[in-house]
Amino acid sequence: MHFLQTTLAAAAALIALPACAADTITVKDAYARFMPGAMAGAAFMVIENTGDADDQLIDAASDVSMRTELHTHKAGADGMMQMIHVPEGFTIPAHGDHLLQRGGDHVMFMGLKERPAEGAMVHLTLTFEKAGTVEVDVPVDSKR
Repeated sequence: MHFLQTTLAAAAALIALPACAADTITVKDAYARFMPGAMAGAAFMVIENTGDADDQLIDAASDVSMRTELHTHKAGADGMMQMIHVPEGFTIPAHGDHLLQRGGDHVMFMGLKERPAEGAMVHLTLTFEKAGTVEVDVPVDSKR
């Protein structure tokens, strides 16, 4: 009888928990670009957060490359724009979105294992501080 009471109590606790935090993150309009002759590429998208608290995109992973990192562009001392790794990631504001776009924040694929064909899908795992992991299949569209 004690087992049944414990099981019922655990089930009730699960029902009372709020929905998984990953339900608050949505990825829209994702695409990846891979330029001829380059052993790198990038992914761009809009990340929406419908939750009541800011979340932080802290990591990205993909099997398409040796390294997958969060990057941005920043003006160097000489005024030239440089692409840099952003280890702390990007804030996705509560009830807002964050745009990963060309010339700004983006996911960078470095050391491609093989260049994905135009129209192919690249699997990407995004990791958030609160929402956990979000899996995305990103179409390759190098003409965008």
